[in-house]
Amino acid sequence: MVRAMCPIWPLHIVILYILALCPIWVMCQSAPNLLATFKPNNLSLHMEYYDFIDVEVKGDGLQPADEFQIKSRNRHVAYGDWNSTYRVDEAASNWKGRFQVTAEFLGRTDLYLEVKRGTTEFPVNGTLPVTVLRPQRVIDTIFTTSVALFVSLIFINFGCAMDWPTVKDVIRRPIGPLIGLCGQFLFMPLMCFGLGFLIFPTLPEMHLGMFCTGVAPGGGASNIWTFVLGGNLNLSLAMTTISTLSAFGFMPLWLFSLGQLLFRNANIAVPYQHIGMFVVGLVVPLAIGLAMQKFTPRLSAFMVRILKGFSTLLLLFIIVFAIITNLYIFELFTWEIVVAGMGVPWLGYIFGYLAGRVCRQPHADALAISIETGITNTGIAIFLLRYTLPQPEADLTTVVPVSVAIMTPFPMMAIYMYQKIKACMGVSKTEESTRKSSKRVTTASYPPPSPSPQSSLPLMSSET
Repeated sequence: MVRAMCPIWPLHIVILYILALCPIWVMCQSAPNLLATFKPNNLSLHMEYYDFIDVEVKGDGLQPADEFQIKSRNRHVAYGDWNSTYRVDEAASNWKGRFQVTAEFLGRTDLYLEVKRGTTEFPVNGTLPVTVLRPQRVIDTIFTTSVALFVSLIFINFGCAMDWPTVKDVIRRPIGPLIGLCGQFLFMPLMCFGLGFLIFPTLPEMHLGMFCTGVAPGGGASNIWTFVLGGNLNLSLAMTTISTLSAFGFMPLWLFSLGQLLFRNANIAVPYQHIGMFVVGLVVPLAIGLAMQKFTPRLSAFMVRILKGFSTLLLLFIIVFAIITNLYIFELFTWEIVVAGMGVPWLGYIFGYLAGRVCRQPHADALAISIETGITNTGIAIFLLRYTLPQPEADLTTVVPVSVAIMTPFPMMAIYMYQKIKACMGVSKTEESTRKSSKRVTTASYPPPSPSPQSSLPLMSSET
């Protein structure tokens, strides 16, 4: 059987392609070829601020009734609104306008224009880079200054409560400090390095933020929590001092080795001045407290009596005030940030306590080692990130140490509540046992009455 073939085969396929491409070609011919120029050509704004931008559009193809639209690649960071007319009145080769840029949140974005003609939209070449930064606020300065003042006062109290002979024994037999050093400058950096790969595989800046938190020395809050929870305060103070001094060597070692693998282009600089200021802020108040023990024993005894209540109030103040002043950063929280915030301190607690018990340290010493290992100086980590990275990446990356700081006290608060509930239950049981024993003593002190003469008279009369 003979099949009939198209007389223009295979030219009919080419003709069909040409017919299909004709409408597209007509649209391309009618589409305008435009370039937008912005003055200034880039913009930096603080959050919740705005500024005005002049724009000039040049090119061919503009028609009357064309409308310009302002688009943002990330409207959550910044967006634009027209401050002038956005409609083309007559056919021309250029058009000028003015619009307002409003900064919403930290980050970077690009603004660009599009031409709307009826229901069709055409792109305009050229973008305006916008960077949104965090403003310097008075409340941040108040918070930092007040925390520094209160922490100095609490360390004076620690100096009043410190038993110097015990501290010298700890230094002579430094089992606890050695365990703490291994936890802080061996386990914590390696753990943060490995855990960061699992949580932030495609975000090297966040991974670097987590690593910087892990290599930071112990924080001053560790001493407060050790005292509140009944740990060995003398051991905790000795460990904090030793770890802070050791940070001068260990932080550069980790930052210039594994840190370079995380962020090769980072201009990493170790904040020696910040660490030195922390050492001074730690040693000077302790020395004042020790001097008060010797020269003003009554005042020193009073400072020790108010230490526990003052420490608890200070911890609550830091937690509540820190959350209030950094509410904006919660918008950056994702499940990865939360997991990182929990993993860094909580795994440090577990490792420190288990290491202490394996080395046959008593519970009070193991508790101090655990807290000293898990609590890091997030202030040093934040300072390091802000010095290393450009803005706004520096502020965006500090969400990791901020998350760590927020998640750090939750296990300690749970232990504190457990101790209080257990103490209340113990007091109630003691009171109940005291009441029972007092009843037994009362019963034993009053024997049953002997028969009275009147009750024996009937017997005597019957015998007679």
